[in-house]
Amino acid sequence: NFLFELWTHLDLMENQNNVTEFVFMGLWGSKQMELLFFFLFLLCYLAILMGNFIILLTITCSHLIEQPMYYFLCHLSLMDLCYTSTVVPRLLRDLGAARKNISYNNCMTQLFTAHLLAGVEIFILVSMAFDRYVAIVKPLHYLVIMNRQRCNLLIFMAWGVGFWHSIALLLVVLNLPFCGPNQIDHYLCDVKPLLKLVCKDIRIVNILMIANSGMVVVAVFLALIISYILILYNLRTHSSAGRHKALSTCSSHIMVVVLFFVPCIYIYVLPAGSENKDKEISVFYTVIAPMLNPLIYTLRNMEMKITMQKMWPKIAHSNF
Repeated sequence: NFLFELWTHLDLMENQNNVTEFVFMGLWGSKQMELLFFFLFLLCYLAILMGNFIILLTITCSHLIEQPMYYFLCHLSLMDLCYTSTVVPRLLRDLGAARKNISYNNCMTQLFTAHLLAGVEIFILVSMAFDRYVAIVKPLHYLVIMNRQRCNLLIFMAWGVGFWHSIALLLVVLNLPFCGPNQIDHYLCDVKPLLKLVCKDIRIVNILMIANSGMVVVAVFLALIISYILILYNLRTHSSAGRHKALSTCSSHIMVVVLFFVPCIYIYVLPAGSENKDKEISVFYTVIAPMLNPLIYTLRNMEMKITMQKMWPKIAHSNF
């Protein structure tokens, strides 16, 4: 019923607006540059698919799925796959198309889906930081605190928070009038480029957008950084081998957090209308970070590498 009412509301808003479709201006004006980046982003997308599928299969088909850290990593890889699939295929299509148009309904759907999946991914990263904190600061209570029921609860909460964030953002945008220009200076439907097309005063909406996205991203990023500082501080009491293993794991997590959060902070803290490089910077968290995540988590993780070396030859042998 909720989805039906939301879709009905979309149709009503489409009728109230003069704009029934939007046209993306894309990343670059040059056709030669677009063709070059079509092949580049195609390779990136194939790398994202392959890398994250390898992580998913390696974890779900091995004993690693029983460990909370890899359970969360499995969900993170799934979010990377889903999130990039809401953005990159259309980006590839538009890079090769003469006219980069998207209907009003499809634009709102992409806005909702992208923010939902990004919100879930953010709170999975929070869950992973919490898992590492408990493992290092309270190792004797780790198995009790991070049992499977609590892990499932954290994933459920991630989906709940992601949903309420994205639905709040969508409802704000749905109530905005688009009655003139329909060219989006971006390659995806996001709240800031859409706000530039609204034919009314957007100062209040800008504040709501910054509060909903910008301040939340900053607060979560600071909380994650503080948690990793506490983890590194508590590593002083561990053995040399324990410190090395923990540092290797935590450094991977910190790299992923920085790659994802820093571009998000740049984009969502500044108000709409600012002259900045939003669409170029957004490539980092829509394409680059999801492509690098599998490399970071596998090349810097000895347990993953050992499991892959044992498992994949068996899979290859069984297929033949």
